[in-house]
Amino acid sequence: MEKLIKVFAPATVANVVCGFDVLGFAVNQPGDEVIMRVTHKPGITISKITGDNGRLPLDPYKNTVGVSVQHYLDSIGRTDIGLDIELHKKMPIGSGLGSSSASTVAGLFAAKTLLGDETDAVKLLPFAMKGEEMACGHGHADNVAPALLGGFVLIRSYEPLDIVKLPHPQGLYCAIVFPDVDVPTREARQIIRNKIFMKDAVTQWGNIAGLVSGLFMNDIDLIGRSMIDILVEPVRSMLIPDFYKMREMAMNSGAVSFGISGSGPSVFAFTRDEETARLITQKLQQHLTSIKIGSNIYVSEINDKGPKIL
Repeated sequence: MEKLIKVFAPATVANVVCGFDVLGFAVNQPGDEVIMRVTHKPGITISKITGDNGRLPLDPYKNTVGVSVQHYLDSIGRTDIGLDIELHKKMPIGSGLGSSSASTVAGLFAAKTLLGDETDAVKLLPFAMKGEEMACGHGHADNVAPALLGGFVLIRSYEPLDIVKLPHPQGLYCAIVFPDVDVPTREARQIIRNKIFMKDAVTQWGNIAGLVSGLFMNDIDLIGRSMIDILVEPVRSMLIPDFYKMREMAMNSGAVSFGISGSGPSVFAFTRDEETARLITQKLQQHLTSIKIGSNIYVSEINDKGPKIL
């Protein structure tokens, strides 16, 4: 009998405005799916990729899923096993929603489950970060950590890696709009300032601390007024058409906060209820249509579960 598994891993919102490379959370949709089979021939193969318009390589040594799974197999001494991977992209590439991390996490979780590895899922993080390093040149964890662990995540330290799951208010909704414009993650990371003024750093530290405090205190107002970024957003917003117009529209429609998801071009808003989130996504999509830009929209609560077996 063929041994196989199908796994879904979710999209994520990284940075959460003020927490560059250290904060992220998972959402229910969109996400990616991986079907993995045990084969008789040792090694990893990728037999099929759908939903990518031919953009992703089938070569497992050039694909984030293949690379991360191979690192995992090497670490546990299971180079004797053969795994075939089908990757089904259910979310847009280059969206700023952790497309590469969703694929990578789905693959790692599938491999771990197929092999009966009962160690904590957090042990997969270094291998997932290898996939991110291939995708954008930097092994950051603010997408892969929430995709793998679910919920709201703080990366307290990278050396050594120290991940903290954060609480969050129940009923907090996320409205996401992905404009159909190209903002490659690798290039977006290169336009960030290498040096900042101390006064700006102090402001940013205060906002990050305020956001984390708001999450612990279930204080949505504190969360909202803390989600201000004076370091990265002013530069990256120039790559997103009508970013400040969309922020004004979202805030006037009842959003708690508004900002860029990851490196963009997706933007997101927190709201207190689903109805407001849907209203905001519809208004922003209509505005983008009026300036001849297509878009995808998503509404979700924070996903506390991470990957799941389908």
